[in-house]
Amino acid sequence: MNQVPVPPPNWWSRNWKWFVPALVVTGMALIAAFILAIMGFVFGMMKSSEPYQTGLSRARADAAVVAALGEPISPGYFVQGSIDGSATLYVEARKQAGEWHYETLVVALDEGGQRIDLRAGEDSTGEFGN
Repeated sequence: MNQVPVPPPNWWSRNWKWFVPALVVTGMALIAAFILAIMGFVFGMMKSSEPYQTGLSRARADAAVVAALGEPISPGYFVQGSIDGSATLYVEARKQAGEWHYETLVVALDEGGQRIDLRAGEDSTGEFGN
């Protein structure tokens, strides 16, 4: 009697044990990359906004902030000084009739809990005075 030769196993039956985990890991990496790209885009838009730039420039120009944090004051997830400490910059602004009006513009120092109001130089329209 002749035996019928058994066909060799196909690609899937030989490789599924490594292919399925690799596919899952690749899918998770793509999802994580997509989420990070969206977060980078959103944070980039926020950092390029006028209220963010104004708050950062006022913090850099304020003598009390510079004395507390040191120079240079560099942007990050929080406003930080390179030498003496770190702080958080809070900016709350509303755009009305094409102009930004700052309701909150405060630097909260991490050490000591001191809060420095950066709106002291504003005029009645909420614009930064000279």
